[in-house]
Amino acid sequence: MKKIISIIFYVVMIVLRRLAACFGITYNAINIIVYYMLIPLSWTIMLDIYIQYPLFTYTLVVVWIGIMIGIRGKFITWSDWAYNKSVDFLNYFNRWGGNYVLNSVVICVVVPIAIYVTLMLLLI
Repeated sequence: MKKIISIIFYVVMIVLRRLAACFGITYNAINIIVYYMLIPLSWTIMLDIYIQYPLFTYTLVVVWIGIMIGIRGKFITWSDWAYNKSVDFLNYFNRWGGNYVLNSVVICVVVPIAIYVTLMLLLI
């Protein structure tokens, strides 16, 4: 099981690094874009389809506009800060016997998949 978790972690990391290289941005920035923007956006779209009104997507977009105004064009600097806070959050769970790799896979892969499955079941 430990090997599977490590493989999942490194595959996700490699994909994110390649995406960062393709877009000419940092690994930290692509990580924040994927996990704080794109994945939540896909969830809000699915929720909005379920309720048949774009409430959640509009709310997320307004929040991100506010963040972008607040950081005043310093997205890379801000994404470094947000990424480091995310690492701190993942490491918080080490106290229960986890480690960064395990925590990352559970919170950044397993939990999102569970949310996608739940949302897809709502839409069926």
